[in-house]
Amino acid sequence: MTKLPLYEKVGYAMGDAAANLVWRGALAYLAVFYTDTFGLAASAAAVLFLVVRLSDGITDIIMGMIADRTRTKHGKFRPWIIWSTPFLGLFMVLCFTTPDFGPEGKLIYAYLTYIGLTLAYTVNNVPYSALMGVMTEDDKERTSLSGFRFAGAFLGGLFVMGFMLDLVKYFGEGNDAQGYQYTIYVFAGLLMALMVICFATTKERVVPVEQSDTSIKDELGDLAKQLPILLAPLIAISLFFYYRNVTTALFFVVVMSTAAWLIRAKLNAPRDTMSGTQRDMVDLLTNKPWLILLGIGFLTMMFNGIKYGVIAYYFKYFVGDELLTGQYFIALLVVSILGALCTSFLANKMGRRNLFIFALLMSSLLTCGFFWLPGSDVTLIFVVGCSAEFFAAIMPTLFFSMLGDSADYSEWKNGRRATGLVYSAGTFVQKTGSGFAGALVLVVLASYGYDGMDPETISASLPGMQYLMSFIPAFFGFAAAALMMFYPITEEKQIQMNSELIARRSATSKGIQ
Repeated sequence: MTKLPLYEKVGYAMGDAAANLVWRGALAYLAVFYTDTFGLAASAAAVLFLVVRLSDGITDIIMGMIADRTRTKHGKFRPWIIWSTPFLGLFMVLCFTTPDFGPEGKLIYAYLTYIGLTLAYTVNNVPYSALMGVMTEDDKERTSLSGFRFAGAFLGGLFVMGFMLDLVKYFGEGNDAQGYQYTIYVFAGLLMALMVICFATTKERVVPVEQSDTSIKDELGDLAKQLPILLAPLIAISLFFYYRNVTTALFFVVVMSTAAWLIRAKLNAPRDTMSGTQRDMVDLLTNKPWLILLGIGFLTMMFNGIKYGVIAYYFKYFVGDELLTGQYFIALLVVSILGALCTSFLANKMGRRNLFIFALLMSSLLTCGFFWLPGSDVTLIFVVGCSAEFFAAIMPTLFFSMLGDSADYSEWKNGRRATGLVYSAGTFVQKTGSGFAGALVLVVLASYGYDGMDPETISASLPGMQYLMSFIPAFFGFAAAALMMFYPITEEKQIQMNSELIARRSATSKGIQ
């Protein structure tokens, strides 16, 4: 079993610190930049975000498959990190540039640059996530590596949350357009430096037994034929979620029934008649650990996304002090770094499955407590929130570590390892979960009559804010804990798979020589 040196874990963590300059920086502040600085209508910006969110579902899957089929002297995944970094930095800058166009020109520019940014992020982050699965075959080392990764991610987020608006004010000197642009110059330069460190300090070690000899062009052509089966349900769910009428409900039922029938036909087809892409899809759909993790990933993103999405409303209206929002975010991120770094130690004591269930239950129970907290007791709000966040930080750390186990499971069971495709699910549920969580926050507030432009609606919507800080996210946390009970890879099973896979790879390597 490969033990990773400390410098390699830290170097890998720098990659997610860089990525969070985009995820918690550019993407988090882009909406308010579009509406308040660039001059886009809020409705046009909302449609823009929805369209790009759906396109992410396509690009994540495609990128996962391309990365799996990449072969260079630097490995499958590391080259994409360094290749994509200049484009990621460039589109960060372009997204926050304000050309003097008319309304239509501005909207077209926003579409082109935002799609470019999310595409560059996908090309960078899907291989980056998958890299964790091939740096070591030791599941305990993967958990430790994941802890370092998310400590880096939270540190990058802390930097953005702590300095973004101050830098905009400093560089802008009253001109927000200039302030945002110069601030993003700083972030883009830092991002590229951190990504170079990540590339230079990491190494791919796990090489699967079976390699496909089909060209990427043929595989992508085959993938294009399979994508409608995967994307149609996503589109149907999104339309029903956003519009919630009879037409979208009927469309949802028809699409889901058709997709289920087609998937069942794929699963029952003989494997020797399938292409490599089809076998990868079938392997995923019959990979019980991966399916459970996919559901848990979505539920935990809903849990965390709802809480983060309502914090600004909660402090502005329920607590009555909008300035506390930034302090609360910083406190949560500091605690998150501690939680991520403690995950490996706790997992070694309790086992990852048990720790995941424990973290979900504890964070959900503490979150429920928000319902009874008075808005006047700020200290207690911070204590309960930070306590819940400590356990919440364990969730993504374990999730991405255990995705590597599901890739091991596929290779152990089927002789095929699609690490990039497996990990593309992780980035995909991050994006869709956060998107649906943000939408659910607005739906709940709207159901209580909230209108940010009408102060008279605020008091009636306060109970909705309490529910969004407590019982509603806790529901998703408890559901994820229940689902994790069915996760089949025990610590003993993982040890068995690891030993057998190492033996197979060793035998194959000797046979090639």
